[in-house]
Amino acid sequence: MSESPQPYRVLARKYRPQRFPDLIGQDAMVQTLANAIRRERLAHAFLLTGVRGVGKTSTARLIAKALNCIGPDGQGGPTIDPCGVCEPCRAIAEGRHIDVIEIDAASHNGVDDVREISEAVRYAAVSARYKIYIIDEVHMLSKAAFNAVLKTLEEPPAHVKFLLATTEVQKIPVTVLSRCQRFDLKRIPAEKLADHFAKVVAAEEVEAEAEALALIARAAEGSARDGLSILDQAIAHGGAVVTADQVRDMLGLSDRGAVRRLFGLLLAGDAPGVLAAVRDQHDLGVEPATLFIGLLEAVHGVTRAKAGGGQDPAMSVEEREAHADWASRLGFATLHRLWQLLLKGHAEVQAAALPIEAAEMALLRVVHASTLPDPGELARRLASGEGMPAAPASAPAAPAEEQAPLLAAPPAEFAALVKAVDARRALLGQQLHDFVGLVRYAPPELVIRPNRPLPADFVRELTGLLKDMYGDRWEVTIADGPAEPSLLEQEKSAENAARDAILATPVVRAAFETFAEAELVDYTPPETGFAARSA
Repeated sequence: MSESPQPYRVLARKYRPQRFPDLIGQDAMVQTLANAIRRERLAHAFLLTGVRGVGKTSTARLIAKALNCIGPDGQGGPTIDPCGVCEPCRAIAEGRHIDVIEIDAASHNGVDDVREISEAVRYAAVSARYKIYIIDEVHMLSKAAFNAVLKTLEEPPAHVKFLLATTEVQKIPVTVLSRCQRFDLKRIPAEKLADHFAKVVAAEEVEAEAEALALIARAAEGSARDGLSILDQAIAHGGAVVTADQVRDMLGLSDRGAVRRLFGLLLAGDAPGVLAAVRDQHDLGVEPATLFIGLLEAVHGVTRAKAGGGQDPAMSVEEREAHADWASRLGFATLHRLWQLLLKGHAEVQAAALPIEAAEMALLRVVHASTLPDPGELARRLASGEGMPAAPASAPAAPAEEQAPLLAAPPAEFAALVKAVDARRALLGQQLHDFVGLVRYAPPELVIRPNRPLPADFVRELTGLLKDMYGDRWEVTIADGPAEPSLLEQEKSAENAARDAILATPVVRAAFETFAEAELVDYTPPETGFAARSA
């Protein structure tokens, strides 16, 4: 008679960490535990906290193995590298060790359950070095249960260790937290999850596209267990080969290329194109809220690229190139406005009775908002009395930076440019006015020499602002060599010259000769922009 086949074990259970090195992204915790075991400074209670699926319960079982391992020869002691072959290690891994008790606080949360623990801890371990209680989802204990366990947690017998695990540490009383050594397990980075999934599919003898694993890693949101569950489903869905398209279909994700095309249509102000692209994605089964999440990720990626932040390793080359191109053409003001509009649209879509219609209306709002200048530009125009030319009715709206009618021509004089910068960003204008000497001004080129240290991002901020204001790609450089005095120095020189001229007049000179202690006071030079503010 043939043996019955072994039942299938899901990947999340099959690849549960059996050694501390198998824990992904928790190096700091492993190092702390290793030092504590090596120096025999073991706490009596450990609290493990973190999001779902990062390895809290697995870590608790590993700690139990580490504390009770006796080695292959039966003579070993506590170790950060349990052997996995001795009887305690095998029994704990299989969940059958009599001295390692796992309790689900979600279903055993009453004071009577805790009272049983308090009674049982008085008795020594049957066969292990330590009697260990693993209490999962400990935040689910009632208030009375927490109060009942306090004394036991603070002064347990030497042979007892408590390992508490929770996803909601804020619900645990401070009195309990103060009695535990706390470890915060980190959310696992997407690139590490993708690497882990690649090893799993290799062990399972399944082929998978790198992009498919990256999509699964993103969808896991830092949880190894969630990611392995999605991978299990993807293998069942795709058979011998897991492709990115299959994963998108399975998760209802929008094609990132389609998101980039939609983002480009939004920036171009192409309302018919936007509506058609949204309907295409909806027909493919993409939820409107998911589409907005993709657009928000695109805005975030472009903004990070513009700010010089690191790129997501899971991004494709095409996506990085697109983000870099948009970052070179869009200003921070426009990106922040896009973010707010899309964030508001996402909230509306989630709450709407008609999600696809709400999505279309929200995206049309983004299209038409792109024809408006940012608030700083609007304030400058109102202050200067400039009109707001209307966009041609037949032409599609373009991004704010690309609309020639909304962009002023660069001032002919450097002093006028500084005033315009000051109207948009006062601190930047003040620095340009007070601390910079002009070497060369030939728009869109500006060469300056600081007369005192400037912020590290001064040139980048000024370049971006000038591009937002005048549309051209400005080149702002710092150079040594001859330069004009700063505008502040020029104004002070003009003040001194005016004062000297007044003192040189016959009437004033005669007054000083007659009254030896006379002095010139309450002299206010003509108001000249920055001088009034600097006074």
